[in-house]
Amino acid sequence: MGTIMWLLALFTIIFISLHHLHTRRNRGQIPVSVNYHFTRRCNYTCGFCFHTASTSYIEDPNRAKEGLRLLANAGMRKLNFAGGEPFLYPKFLGEMIDFCKQDLKLESVSIVTNGSLIREDFLRKHGKNLDILAVSCDSFDEATNIQIGRGTGAQVKKLCEIARWCEKYGVLFKINTVVNRLNYMEDMNERIGELKPFRWKCFQVLIVAGENDTEETLRNGHKFTISDGEFEEFCERHRGQRSLVPEPNSLMAKSYLILDEYLRFLDRTGKQPSRPILDVGVKKALESVFWDEGAFLERGGLYDWVKPEMEKSCGKGGREELDW
Repeated sequence: MGTIMWLLALFTIIFISLHHLHTRRNRGQIPVSVNYHFTRRCNYTCGFCFHTASTSYIEDPNRAKEGLRLLANAGMRKLNFAGGEPFLYPKFLGEMIDFCKQDLKLESVSIVTNGSLIREDFLRKHGKNLDILAVSCDSFDEATNIQIGRGTGAQVKKLCEIARWCEKYGVLFKINTVVNRLNYMEDMNERIGELKPFRWKCFQVLIVAGENDTEETLRNGHKFTISDGEFEEFCERHRGQRSLVPEPNSLMAKSYLILDEYLRFLDRTGKQPSRPILDVGVKKALESVFWDEGAFLERGGLYDWVKPEMEKSCGKGGREELDW
């Protein structure tokens, strides 16, 4: 009798837990922060890229705006534009940034870029509507950058130039680094200390099925992978950097809500993408994919992502006066 009662109690607990998860899922997740990879095209050939140029499609601007409005209505507060390389389409990118701030009134608008195609006049024109500009830099040794596939030797010089432009036009400057087999032994403290990014996001190189996992995909990132211990060794070496935000694979793999070039949510568990949000709506599209909301919160997905007001007159203001 005791065994039967114990089994009944266990079954009840499991049933309540599953019901809670089912109810939560039916209630719908809120797409607070979305990464819109509106193009897969790129002018670089990073060997570990996990969002490869398998198509050259880019959405019509009016349809893209309609999709972004649906996301805002569903609770999106932050939108990050990514690729591929978003600055291959500066007109589209600038139009979307202005729309997100002026029409949708989003809290935060950001871009992730390799930096090579950024021009000062873009920030002069659109910087007021851009909160964060994140530039990918995996090494301060140009030979390593070339080996990775990041350009032909001018990555660091361009990074420093962009940092100055961000300060000039009141845009928060961020650096993204993919920690991999070629750079995990590097000491970047001095250069990061000089550049003073408000966030330095360090990712453990990630393998994504169908993107960078075999010789049949456009990239095969396995030769760049490192162990969890090697990633931790890199992070420990740079623990003194206030801006450091480490992201191991355990937090990164399924915690990003990614909208692709067809306005579909991607699923990192191997399932097919959702239907386009313009066809089925945001709620139904979200229900068809897996997004690890808990890991999103654990990795610090919610943070102070709105740029402060900066004085721009007479050369006053800027990075040194901000409490970052």
